[in-house]
Amino acid sequence: MKFSLITATYNSAATLATCIASVQDQTHPDIEHIIIDGASKDNTLEVIRSMPNRVSKIVSEPDKGIYDAMNKGIGLASGELVGILNSDDLLCDPEALAKVVRVFEADPSLDAVYADLYYVDQQDTNKIVRRWTSGEKKPFSKGWHPAHPTLYLKKSVYNAYGLFNLDLKLAADFEIMLRFLEKHRIKTHYLPERFVKMRLGGATNKSLGNIYKQNIECIKAFRVNNLPVNPVLYPFYRIVPKLFQYKDE
Repeated sequence: MKFSLITATYNSAATLATCIASVQDQTHPDIEHIIIDGASKDNTLEVIRSMPNRVSKIVSEPDKGIYDAMNKGIGLASGELVGILNSDDLLCDPEALAKVVRVFEADPSLDAVYADLYYVDQQDTNKIVRRWTSGEKKPFSKGWHPAHPTLYLKKSVYNAYGLFNLDLKLAADFEIMLRFLEKHRIKTHYLPERFVKMRLGGATNKSLGNIYKQNIECIKAFRVNNLPVNPVLYPFYRIVPKLFQYKDE
């Protein structure tokens, strides 16, 4: 099965090399790495061209933000399977994509596979700060959702149910998971392994203001999909699972 990995970049030169190298190190042979760059002003494009990589498509042009870039990448993807790998994240298991493919091949009726991740220090990706264990599927309205960077979907799911909602600036990744898994009940499989290292400090957790705005957008995501949620309790439900992300393995 061919795998399309999409990376959105904007002035990402400082972290992109480790992202690309982690894709290059994957044992699965059939991977296309698509990079959608928002007309970076640093040497992001030079980093891509300076190292061994599996980058098959590069688009560099102004866009409407990271979710617009992801939508462009999905449109260009020629693989049966699609994953999103952020420019400051990296795959931490060389067998990660091969393991995902084996699960899909064992059950052709599956629509998605998801796994677990590490949160790591911005400067030292060997320093683990938190652990995200997705676990088996539970109601989104109770604060559960998988780790988006570990969610691998058949492209046919995007074709059937749509792309990222650009009306949401901080929680479009949450909304698309809610739409696919909760509204349309796609068939998923949980792999209890850590495949991704995610640097702390993304747009949604840089400030209390952004965390508040993200919670508001998550509640909006339920409403646009006509799904019930308690707007008073939901922010607390989101906090509770995070308390266990610091637990040692």
